[in-house]
Amino acid sequence: MKKMGPEPPIQMRTKTRDDQFDLEYFFELSPDLICIVGFDGYFKKINPAVATTLGYPTSELLNSPVDTFIHPGDRELAAKTAERLRRGETVLSFENRFIAKDKSTVWLFWTAVPVERDNLIFAIAKNVTSIKKTNGVDRVAEIISQLNTEQMKMFAADIDIILPVLSPDDSNLKWIGSSSAVDQKDQLWLNRFEMLVRQYAAVQDISLKKLSSDMACSQRQLFRQVQRILGTTPNKLVRTIRLHLAWEAISYGKYRTISEIAAIAGYTSTAHFKTLFHQVYGIDISELL
Repeated sequence: MKKMGPEPPIQMRTKTRDDQFDLEYFFELSPDLICIVGFDGYFKKINPAVATTLGYPTSELLNSPVDTFIHPGDRELAAKTAERLRRGETVLSFENRFIAKDKSTVWLFWTAVPVERDNLIFAIAKNVTSIKKTNGVDRVAEIISQLNTEQMKMFAADIDIILPVLSPDDSNLKWIGSSSAVDQKDQLWLNRFEMLVRQYAAVQDISLKKLSSDMACSQRQLFRQVQRILGTTPNKLVRTIRLHLAWEAISYGKYRTISEIAAIAGYTSTAHFKTLFHQVYGIDISELL
């Protein structure tokens, strides 16, 4: 069946008498993210808080599938949640990450109710990014407090790999091995590279051939570009990004097994991931979970 585009946005009814509550007014002013999503996976109506929080123009949000904006690592979970809603289940609480226009990660806490008669989902979300960051800071502080002197020596040079998880700053590239900021054009290129690695880590092995193709360059050009910007190789940059994914998962505190962390970072072998983590940081990852 040919995939149809999004249906026209829904126009909400406003009050018809002075003594009726003006739902449209509430919808527009609410600081929470309020949206109506079709069973076809497109936003049908959103309040201003959605566009403000994510940084995209309303037209772009309405004309692209919702999963376009969901963090690659959370798309599978989002798809399963959407399927539950299409079956008529009410989902009172679930979290996922969206990628904002500026490439930052936004954590949203959702409540969603299906309207089966109209093939729609009514959903309200709170932005809990600041809470996640606070919890992450506490979690990282706890991790550091557990390290012995020898581990601290090995870990000190790499502490910046954690900091962007808690307080992202695109101009600070210490976590990927750069000692200085880069210009905007190179930053956009690196952002694209990182997002591709994140996307592939969740679904398949990461191939430099595939990365090169998606970055619209040859493998030789990919090597030259990474070397010029960061003074390292694409393979090492991929590894660093994958370990960054692992640190993100650790800082969230919701994953309790090494296999879960390894899978998020894109490693199929738990043993290999555990060994690599220890080689890089001098830490047994099982001590952090």
